[in-house]
Amino acid sequence: MFKRKKREVPSLNTTSTADISFMLLILFLVTSSMDIDKGLTRQLPPITPDEQRVEQTDVEERNLLSLQVAADGTFTCNDEPMKIGLLRERVVEFVGKTADRDKHIIQLETDRNADYEVYFDIQNEIVAAYNTLRDQLARKRFGHGLAQCTTEQKNELRAYYPQRIAEVNNALEEGGLP
Repeated sequence: MFKRKKREVPSLNTTSTADISFMLLILFLVTSSMDIDKGLTRQLPPITPDEQRVEQTDVEERNLLSLQVAADGTFTCNDEPMKIGLLRERVVEFVGKTADRDKHIIQLETDRNADYEVYFDIQNEIVAAYNTLRDQLARKRFGHGLAQCTTEQKNELRAYYPQRIAEVNNALEEGGLP
């Protein structure tokens, strides 16, 4: 008599949920940007034990191009103020006219509090200067630009104009953390 009638729970049709999820996943993958990490191509020196001391090498002043970046962002080349836009020409002239191409050194001294943008702009100008020199040499030797060179030709150009950059951090000299 007082028997309750069982209620049926309404069910949802979920067959298209997987399809909708897959479509949303594809939509987000297509519309999102996948940034590639950018950075400088540099090989860091290996960590040396405290017992080993790095021997200093004497470099003739004519084979040294000294670049300094102060904490306030001012840039000097061989103790003379310079605009970063003129650095490429200066490096091309310095490396191109050095008698011993493998003996030159570009010393980049940066203050610990210097702006990263200035540092990266200087690094980009130095790399662009080397690419300019290598491109000029490729056109003389191979009759085409650096971009069209084979791997062996690029290695030959790198050996002719090696990148010799020494970086100095002021914090180490001031007793800061290495």
